Amino acid sequence: MNLRVVGLFLVVGVALFSWLMTFGAWRYQKVAEGVVPIETRSWERATAIAVGTGGAYENPARGGPATAIALHDRVVLVDAGRGVAEGLRNATISVAQPAAVYLTHLLPENVEGLDDLLLTGWMEGRTEPLRLLGPRGTAALAAGLRAAHASGIQARATALDLPLAGAELAVEEIGPDFSAAEGELRVTAAALPGGPVPALAYRFESGDRAVVVSGTGWAPDALIEFATGAQTLVHEAAFIPDPEIADQIGLEVEPERLRREIALHTRLSDVGGVAARTGVERLVLVRLRPPPVFDLQITSEVGETFSGAILIPDDGDEIPF
Repeated sequence: MNLRVVGLFLVVGVALFSWLMTFGAWRYQKVAEGVVPIETRSWERATAIAVGTGGAYENPARGGPATAIALHDRVVLVDAGRGVAEGLRNATISVAQPAAVYLTHLLPENVEGLDDLLLTGWMEGRTEPLRLLGPRGTAALAAGLRAAHASGIQARATALDLPLAGAELAVEEIGPDFSAAEGELRVTAAALPGGPVPALAYRFESGDRAVVVSGTGWAPDALIEFATGAQTLVHEAAFIPDPEIADQIGLEVEPERLRREIALHTRLSDVGGVAARTGVERLVLVRLRPPPVFDLQITSEVGETFSGAILIPDDGDEIPF
């Protein structure tokens, strides 16, 4: 074997070794991202974080509804949909950091991740009850979760010597007269009447800046009045075609089902007009499900009636307000 062949083998061997080391380091980093504890974070400016931007339907690209509002080291959640624990990690927020969960309503998509948030946060070091605030019915929901997990919680607390308080929910049922401080944030609520369940929207203020988070498609006039003067509106945008259009494009959905969904949600064709009437600077669209496939399909339709900024965040994106 001549020296040229030996040199070639050496070069290939070094390249292969370097590639394996690089791949190993990348793989280790990816694994570590999923297991290393996340430190408590702090935000200098009031920020909305899109923890979960999906809705009631399964969507592998988007978790269930959950929006975090953060300022300094105070974090609260609006709703806790499916996958909220993973959504918080994706947003680099410790699952034990949220101090409270504000529920917009009690339809299942808003609460499917609540026990997950409660019990994983407990495992990550929460020693005090998680505060849960929401409309009428929230106390009954919390009692049901408590009963469902009572034996398992007790067993885990005994086995791991964990404080039972960290697995408790401190519940407060609130109404449209609600006003409170979350650290340096001021939060108020407004009723959104006329739907199948009691519903609230929330307004978070920091100085002269405000964001309003809504979880329903009914009572647009009440939402518009509540959001007037805010800079940011976080609201749903559901693709729900008229029955005639659904038939034309081949969607196999019962027309009556579409009409019922339209009564529950704010459609793409309507959300721009709602935002325009509030006067907000930016509209953050959540509770999404495909189709449409491309963001441009959404922004072009919403932009026909709203001239402000239209944001379609991915899970984990942050929006200072």
